[in-house]
Amino acid sequence: MDRRKVLKGAGLAAMAGAVASPAIAQAQPEIRWRMASSYPKSLDTLYGAGDMIAKRVAAATDNKFQIQVFAAGEIVGPLQTLDATQNGTVECSYTLSSFFIGKDPTFMFETSVPWGMNVRQHNAWMYYGGGLQLVREFMKDYGVMPFPAGQTGAQMGGWFRKEITSIDDLKGLKMRIAGMGGQIMAKLGVVPQVLGAGDIYPALERGTLDAVEFSGPYDDEKLGFVKVAKYYYYPGFWEGSAQPSLYVNMDKWNALPAHYKAILDAACAEANAMCVAKYDAENAEAIRRLVAQGALLRAFPKDVMEQSYKEAFKLYNEIAASNAKFKKIYDSWNAFREKELTWFRIAELPFDYFVNSQQR
Repeated sequence: MDRRKVLKGAGLAAMAGAVASPAIAQAQPEIRWRMASSYPKSLDTLYGAGDMIAKRVAAATDNKFQIQVFAAGEIVGPLQTLDATQNGTVECSYTLSSFFIGKDPTFMFETSVPWGMNVRQHNAWMYYGGGLQLVREFMKDYGVMPFPAGQTGAQMGGWFRKEITSIDDLKGLKMRIAGMGGQIMAKLGVVPQVLGAGDIYPALERGTLDAVEFSGPYDDEKLGFVKVAKYYYYPGFWEGSAQPSLYVNMDKWNALPAHYKAILDAACAEANAMCVAKYDAENAEAIRRLVAQGALLRAFPKDVMEQSYKEAFKLYNEIAASNAKFKKIYDSWNAFREKELTWFRIAELPFDYFVNSQQR
């Protein structure tokens, strides 16, 4: 045995080890972020989706990249998450873009469009129809990088103190309803109010609100609306799907190592899929419990449905005529929607209709 070769080899190995360890450490820097959620911890699916992202990122980086999640109100209120992310108060937030249409109605496209697409159609547009690229281009002006990070599916139309038999019954009704849906309901005579989840029940109980929409049976049960309003309407035509998002401060996003970016992106995609799966499972059970507690299920009257549909697309065309950013995304969204509706009429809807008719 040539001892000189052995010693030389051992020396090279030691040198390699000395170089490799700092290189690995450099490749896995320790990063600590804070995430402001727009939701309370009691809403385990919406708050939980943000928490799922944080846990997945930590697990995939051996806890080198940690994101601490704060519920609504712990750092900022549920409607201030965009501003907090933009100005760097937090590095990221889990929120709903439709909360911010007061800044620009173009924000609605990321979350949902009243009388728009269902979950699968919306995801198809976002991931494969150019929607995500358009949304990200728009949000550059706000200094945030958005990621699809959840889905509720089609929502319910909300809880009403009195029965709605026609559009006339909506006149002067004070209703908690967020996003573009509020503007459309205003065309039907409703007085829309925007409140965070934790503020809705007290307002409904005091009579400050006459009606409230939030999500679907699983979340609505947790918020206790059935205790103070019995009429439970469907469908929530303003949210045939609703996509919460992770907003990341653009400077913080740009500073992340490439593999951390990939991990965060994948974690958001997982949350997007898991969130709607949980809702589909839980809503089916929760609706039965709510009916047992006294909820009276009602479909919106035909004139409410038809007039809201007309008002929605009239409003979109009016906004597009004066807002170039809105028009750019609306043209893409509308063209994609037309193709999706045609396809779903061929196979998806006939299948769903027949199966449901047999069950009845």
